[in-house]
Amino acid sequence: MIIDDPAVKAEVERAFATYEAALVSNDVATLERLFHDDPRTIRYGAAENLYGMDAIRAFRRARPSLGLARDLARTVITTFGRDCAVAMTLFRREGAPGRVGRQSQTWLRFPDGWKVVAAHVSVIDDAPGEGVSGPDAPTRTA
Repeated sequence: MIIDDPAVKAEVERAFATYEAALVSNDVATLERLFHDDPRTIRYGAAENLYGMDAIRAFRRARPSLGLARDLARTVITTFGRDCAVAMTLFRREGAPGRVGRQSQTWLRFPDGWKVVAAHVSVIDDAPGEGVSGPDAPTRTA
């Protein structure tokens, strides 16, 4: 198995960037397209546990579209072979000072492209200086 094959990694990075753009602009159709439409797809959120694409879809469609801009930090995308990847990132929002979000996603390649099959979002108290130095310093998204 090749870990971090450059071509595969570039594909997943593009899918992740598309997801992030859709998330902060509340492009629900794109968000739904990037999750595997299956009852076994899971998304644990900051305040909800969503089992299956129907629950994820209902959450996305009911979610408010305000205050979604965020800064990402320390994003790490690792690919395993040609068809599996994980993406991990920290995020901060202006409306939540002193808090840091953590997001993880498991991506699989399907015939119609890369899809998230499992995701986890949580928010904790921020540790001063966490993720603000080095090559993965925060990048503004919005």
